[in-house]
Amino acid sequence: MSDRNPAMPQDEYNRALLENVHPPDHRNPSPADRYNLVVIGAGTAGLVTAAGAAGLGAKVALVERDLLGGDCLNIGCVPSKSLLRSAHLLGEIRDAERFGVHVPGEVQVDFARVMERMRQVRSRISPADSVKRFREELGVDVFLGQGRFTGDDVVQVEDAQLRFRTAVIATGARAVVPPIEGLGEAGYLTNETVFNLTELPRRLLVLGGGPIGCELAQAFRRFGSQVTLVEMAAQFLSREDSDAAQILFDQFQHDGIDVRLETKLARVELEHGVRMATLEQNGKSDVVAADAILVGVGRAPNIEGLGLDEVGVQTDRTGVVVDDFLQTTNKKIFAAGDVCMATKFTHAADFAARAVIQNALFFKSRKLSRLTIPWCTYTSPEIAHVGLYEHEAIAQGTLLDTFVREFSDVDRAIVEGDDAGFVKIHVKKGSDQIVGATIVARHAGDMISEVNVAMAGGIGLGKLANVIHPYPTQAEAIRQLGDAYNRTRLTPFVKGLFERFLAWRR
Repeated sequence: MSDRNPAMPQDEYNRALLENVHPPDHRNPSPADRYNLVVIGAGTAGLVTAAGAAGLGAKVALVERDLLGGDCLNIGCVPSKSLLRSAHLLGEIRDAERFGVHVPGEVQVDFARVMERMRQVRSRISPADSVKRFREELGVDVFLGQGRFTGDDVVQVEDAQLRFRTAVIATGARAVVPPIEGLGEAGYLTNETVFNLTELPRRLLVLGGGPIGCELAQAFRRFGSQVTLVEMAAQFLSREDSDAAQILFDQFQHDGIDVRLETKLARVELEHGVRMATLEQNGKSDVVAADAILVGVGRAPNIEGLGLDEVGVQTDRTGVVVDDFLQTTNKKIFAAGDVCMATKFTHAADFAARAVIQNALFFKSRKLSRLTIPWCTYTSPEIAHVGLYEHEAIAQGTLLDTFVREFSDVDRAIVEGDDAGFVKIHVKKGSDQIVGATIVARHAGDMISEVNVAMAGGIGLGKLANVIHPYPTQAEAIRQLGDAYNRTRLTPFVKGLFERFLAWRR
């Protein structure tokens, strides 16, 4: 196992995790004469591909150099959302006074216990991704070690040669660390190491205002760290709807996060154990002291050491090059997940893998472009999106009608005190065809699925007006936008016809 994903500290929960996803006593099996499918990488894309293909009767080999479960289980979704649960709870407790609930004294945070719970949760979930499950329950041959293509139909893992009819590259991606003067010498955290912490940094500088940076900046601030968030763009979550980002910016201000936009980290100097970070903005410099620096500026595909050149698999700076069927430039080899996709989310990797199973084992019929992929940033409030943004529609010449329902006008949101947010739905101009939506709310990630179902099923916004929602719920806002669309169809001419008909009926 490489040292990229160390499970530290070595407590009972991390020992249980390793026993499941990289058992110390594992011995690679003797390879079959030939496999229907050899999958390199056991993150979400690799696991779903291997499990799905084996369930259909294929002979499958799964190769992983680090930990089964990949980023999602070990250093991504599971540990981060565990921390966010504690952070969101802290936010609610500290806001209790406005609901008439008095919490005596100062709320104390046991950061070590927060992290212990995270490790406990991670180990509890890990059996689903375990070597034992894939080997014994699913019948997959699991090989731990670095996989490399050494021939047109061969993957080498240590001394074993795995011959395949088809192979899938699902090696994922890793954190990018920019070449900033002194950063390496001073030391830094990424999502690959931040979850190993057992002590709370008193001062944390977060470099990068993407989903990882925003989620962890807010969490660590609520735990008690002094947090400075540095983003080079004029808006953090730069791809998101600007109105949505502004609501989160206001919340960050309320939380006490020092947000530095249009700012770059120029250099870092280590002075007596303290990281002195020089920030530059509009030609001016400022020095911020930090006990830890968390780097979250993007992801780079894991394509090194795979022997891709030897088998004619083309790559570029974004990763493995694939067509719309997720097939590489070698017709025997497919790819799925972060190693080849722009949308680097667990659920995107999951459904890409389902497409690969069909395309690789049977007939090429499932296209990546046909997937309707939502996503969510799990801050407080959450920001969820699916489909086109308004600026994307403008860029491609698609005319839109946009409907917005502010939660300040939704009864349940007012009752809950969650009225800083909205549902925004874009439809193709002149129709009710939904082409995109953004939701800002406490549970936006759950709410966006209703819009996603409508888009995937070809259900127009007008028809959502007929879907009865329980009252009171925040999801009523979606139904109310359906009503808003239908009111646009009541033109003066149509209204005049109704008035004359009703007058005739009197």
